[in-house]
Amino acid sequence: MNAPKGYVDTGYLQSMADFLGRLKKRTYECMQIKPGDKVLDVGCGSGIDTIALSKIVGSTGQVFGVDYDNDMISESERYAAKEGVSAWVKHKLADATSLPFDTGHFDSCRSERLFQHLLKPVLALQEMTRVTKIGGTVVVLDTDWGMLSLDTAEVDVERRLFRFFTEHMLNNGYAGRQLYRLFKEQGLRNVSFEVFPMVNTSYAFSRQIILADKLEKEALAKNIITEDELRRFQKDGEQADANGVFFTTCCLMLVCGQKAG
Repeated sequence: MNAPKGYVDTGYLQSMADFLGRLKKRTYECMQIKPGDKVLDVGCGSGIDTIALSKIVGSTGQVFGVDYDNDMISESERYAAKEGVSAWVKHKLADATSLPFDTGHFDSCRSERLFQHLLKPVLALQEMTRVTKIGGTVVVLDTDWGMLSLDTAEVDVERRLFRFFTEHMLNNGYAGRQLYRLFKEQGLRNVSFEVFPMVNTSYAFSRQIILADKLEKEALAKNIITEDELRRFQKDGEQADANGVFFTTCCLMLVCGQKAG
């Protein structure tokens, strides 16, 4: 399979899970689920969240995860087997815009950092809403990469590089700021939102987050920056890291709503 825009591997997903652990737990809380519930994770990746959700709904409940990547589905199924929850945790290959479930099947549905990759986020939210029961909760956590910023002397280079990342390395880099509107337009009720600023002080981890090697290669190829500008930008970041003052920040948006009757 040719890797699409923004594609990441299981190692990246685990690193981000460690970094965003408290936000993941907050999404579970917002789902308002209990033992015995049926829940869905859209864009389940390697199964990090489906396994966590399985501990909440218990063996009398049911957890489904869907992803478009067959390798991720295979990995998540292995993970479920390893954790001994395969009897009530299943993973399916599926498109987020055409979910293979009956209308109103789930008590709650979530998605995390998927909408930034979608060409048609409206359709995905419509499907998530469709498969949720009336009164059930839909929860989406996603990034607004337009808010990505780095403390650097090379401000102009940073702005061009990060805008290129947001608009060309992802299908929907401004996903976070769109969620409140999408939930309202979908007709979900009791829509609420939370904003989470995330700070990182590690140069190496910052490069991992934005897939810097790929980003820089493509930015150079598209003449977004020059070789000299890139060297200056990298040197500035490396020096800040060495001095213990490296600082970058971005925001994630968590939006919740209930399916109306």
